[in-house]
Amino acid sequence: MAEQMAAAEHGSTIRIVDPSEYKEAAASLAEAFREDHAVRYPIDTPDRAHWTEEERFDLHRQAFEYITYAHCLKGLVTTIGENYGCVALWMPPGKNMDDWFTIFRSGMWRLKFQLSAEGNKRFFDEFLPLLHKTKEEVMGDRDDESWYLVYIGTRPESRGKGYARKLIEQITKKVSLDD
Repeated sequence: MAEQMAAAEHGSTIRIVDPSEYKEAAASLAEAFREDHAVRYPIDTPDRAHWTEEERFDLHRQAFEYITYAHCLKGLVTTIGENYGCVALWMPPGKNMDDWFTIFRSGMWRLKFQLSAEGNKRFFDEFLPLLHKTKEEVMGDRDDESWYLVYIGTRPESRGKGYARKLIEQITKKVSLDD
């Protein structure tokens, strides 16, 4: 799948994000989820209430950098539109980004020191385990055979163009052909 994936409509091209582009893709996701309370749950904590919105958003962006790079290493990152208008983070069957080697290489280990005590609890003890548990419960026996869409986000200025739909359709078509 290393080749460019073309989308005919609107001249937009779906493509795989190279690891060297992870910061740009992460910036797009951070902007797409700027006001998402679930994603910002580990960052917007009472023990960081004294931080400015700029400081909290900077940490939010850095967290997306680590997560995006981890997906470049172990999964698949796709994008469409100008300035990474929409970005999707995918995890292929049988893969996981939570192993120590990927956590180290991606920089995600830094969150242990960047998040507050409450933020660490929320991210590592609540959020991540809940995601894994929910995926296992929903997918059941098919869990190790399933592609997993971890994040998909569209920058505000790129919304309404069908980019998210195109990214999802591209991978679902590819998966259907592989079966």
